[in-house]
Amino acid sequence: MSTRPIHSAAELIPDRPTLPKVREAAKECRACDLWKLGTQTVFGEGVRHAELLLVGEQPGNEEDLTGHPFVEPAGKLLDRALADAGIDRAVVYVTNVVKHFKWEPRGKRRIHKKPNAGEIAACRPWLDTEIALVTPRAIVCLGATAAQALLGRQFKVTAQRGAFISSPRAPLVLATVHPSSILRAPDEEARHREMKQFTNDLRAVARALSSR
Repeated sequence: MSTRPIHSAAELIPDRPTLPKVREAAKECRACDLWKLGTQTVFGEGVRHAELLLVGEQPGNEEDLTGHPFVEPAGKLLDRALADAGIDRAVVYVTNVVKHFKWEPRGKRRIHKKPNAGEIAACRPWLDTEIALVTPRAIVCLGATAAQALLGRQFKVTAQRGAFISSPRAPLVLATVHPSSILRAPDEEARHREMKQFTNDLRAVARALSSR
């Protein structure tokens, strides 16, 4: 495996990219130092021309170990919200802005650490290529990192959550919270309220897709 220093994942994108080729190329990504922390690259998964593409921040501990996105408790919560919104995850493409798990030790646990702007920029070509190949009709940004990566650093999920945003990336683009934030809610009542709003955001996307 090559350890040649590179500054952007763009240098690894195949000349004639397909999802399988790009996924394979991403396994060797050294565009930032996160590969030294992560067990493996965690690339996006889903059908080739999914109508809906969901993008989060980065893989978590379990995703890093299994190599699959959104399989932790937050992923299971996402599955439930999708089902309640009438969306079949089997026909959705799920991915993250950053493809390696950034973490810091806390005792024996590996705790999520937010990726910085340089790491996001270095990894960004993978996401851009995924979007270009999947050509989704709708993109949902899950959380502030995903929203600001795709919609600009000034974008505020707290102010613009659930609203469709004009974007060249897809006909329908919407930002909402990351499901992990629902799990961090202070009590059961707050979790129920946040889950309801999250599901309603996904229902809005489902309605918009069905009306086009």
